Amino acid sequence: MNNDSLKLIEDVLINFSKLSAINISQDTIYLEFIDVELGNPNNDEDLSFLMRFSKNSFISFFYDNIWDIEFLSNFDYKNHFIQEDLFSDVRKIKFIDFEYLNKFFYNYNSQKDFSINKEFDIHNIRNDFFCLIEFGDMGIVVGGDEMDFFSESERLNDDILKELSNQWMMYFLKYHQKRNIIKDPMCENHPFNI
Repeated sequence: MNNDSLKLIEDVLINFSKLSAINISQDTIYLEFIDVELGNPNNDEDLSFLMRFSKNSFISFFYDNIWDIEFLSNFDYKNHFIQEDLFSDVRKIKFIDFEYLNKFFYNYNSQKDFSINKEFDIHNIRNDFFCLIEFGDMGIVVGGDEMDFFSESERLNDDILKELSNQWMMYFLKYHQKRNIIKDPMCENHPFNI
């Protein structure tokens, strides 16, 4: 993915999406998001978006209260596995931003790291890709040497992502025309200004 595509992903995830699931299986980490502003939604459909990090992957949780990461008590250390459903609103997301990463060290009191790589150090990330996501009660940093994105039906590349973004905008504009909406909170939060 190029930088424009990563910026587009940041934009579509920050408005209304929620982290709905975390799955760690050996050296692969999946983050699933719902209510993502991509594609042309049906009435009963929660648009989902999946990030996959693999090859020397890691995930670090930053938190103030241990109860904010209570779900990690289900982590299987022997098999390096967890599969948990969550519903956390995304407040901020950034890709490969070391300056923003430094804020995590000061904004949170504690951290918990998970990586198969015994020499992993969050203060010295050597992976090709990483993503920082902030929620109301915690922040996570997840990365690996491979990073992939998926919609409900396909693996995303720059062209497909752009097409899904265009489909969402056409849906959004038709919705406003049909409802004759002049001002809408959804419109105010969206990066596209009408």
